[in-house]
Amino acid sequence: MNKSELIDAIADSADISKAAAGRALDGAVEAIKVALKKGDMVTLVGFGSFYVGERAARTGRNPRTGDTIKIKAAKVPKFRAGKGLKDAINKK
Repeated sequence: MNKSELIDAIADSADISKAAAGRALDGAVEAIKVALKKGDMVTLVGFGSFYVGERAARTGRNPRTGDTIKIKAAKVPKFRAGKGLKDAINKK
């Protein structure tokens, strides 16, 4: 499912226009980005949690030349699925 298909599904489910659904989705994504940038965790009960993880600095290898390179530490966005989402996926 891509973004436009998700917007269509939101519009149908919430009985709103596609334009309103698109604005709502964009607003939700932006709010999650802002919260993560501040270091906050975003928890949607029954769905899951978005949070920021730390990736340590490490050494890697350039696949073209075989030379060893240093890879910087980085903050990475992560998602942990909640029980409701796991149950919905595993339901038969």
